[in-house]
Amino acid sequence: MTSSTPTRLRYRGLLIHFSHYDPSWMQRKATEERFDLRTGLKVVDAMADVGMNLLVIDIEDGVVFKSHPELRRRYSVPMAQLETLARAARERGIDVVPKLNFSKSHRHLHDEWLRPHTHPENWLQGRRSYWRTARDVIAEAVRACQPRRFFHIGMDEDHSRSLRQYVEDIERLRRILRAHKLRPVVWNDSCFEGQDVTAEVHGEKSRAAEGRLPKNVVHVLWDYDSAHPAAVRRLVSEGFECWVAPGRSRAKVRAWKRAALRHGATGMLLTRWVKCSRRNAEIILRDLHHLGGLYR
Repeated sequence: MTSSTPTRLRYRGLLIHFSHYDPSWMQRKATEERFDLRTGLKVVDAMADVGMNLLVIDIEDGVVFKSHPELRRRYSVPMAQLETLARAARERGIDVVPKLNFSKSHRHLHDEWLRPHTHPENWLQGRRSYWRTARDVIAEAVRACQPRRFFHIGMDEDHSRSLRQYVEDIERLRRILRAHKLRPVVWNDSCFEGQDVTAEVHGEKSRAAEGRLPKNVVHVLWDYDSAHPAAVRRLVSEGFECWVAPGRSRAKVRAWKRAALRHGATGMLLTRWVKCSRRNAEIILRDLHHLGGLYR
């Protein structure tokens, strides 16, 4: 690093889950626990103690949406719990970023929380209802969380859309968020371009989409095995704000942080794909104790 390289990232964040959808989570949906507010409040306090300032909340169908009660599941909790958690985070100086994933993939299932407004065989069916519902639940999430800058729209591992459809739908979500004066955050899969055979389509799509997306879209590079300094450098040189998600190895967190600071990324996001529930409280808090200091 040169003397002009910053030594501190602007955004030091944690992702937690009220709920989530992917193939592994789908296997546990029948027994999925409810979000535990007491655990969430402990997590907020632990974040503040280690100097984190950004809480990304994966909401999905983990809360009851007043505008769309048909999205309610057995494990959904009242919206008041999300409001309480977000208020506690703001009081500790932590900005809140709501997250709803609109990625479309029959394999990865990230937007299955939108059923019955998404169709398992023909995703083009019922698109008007899908996007009307998206607009409504985004508005409710914004009211509950009161984010200052960002809204995470997912869009990782999108397998069903063409490149044009993928870009158009991110643009559609960007217009919805613009009405709330918020910027969209997306996962960027380009670290897997040419590496993982099963993920290559996602890596190619993310890389190709960069040239077609507006510059106010924030890209989160992720790879839990290796850091990718060249990818950070490319995104920043293209004019995008870039964050990184390094996983939970201390060595890889350090490697990603070096790449982020050297090449102009502004944030780093700690992820653990478990429910924020009483059973998982120790796991999440241990991550913060073990890794949180590296984010400072």
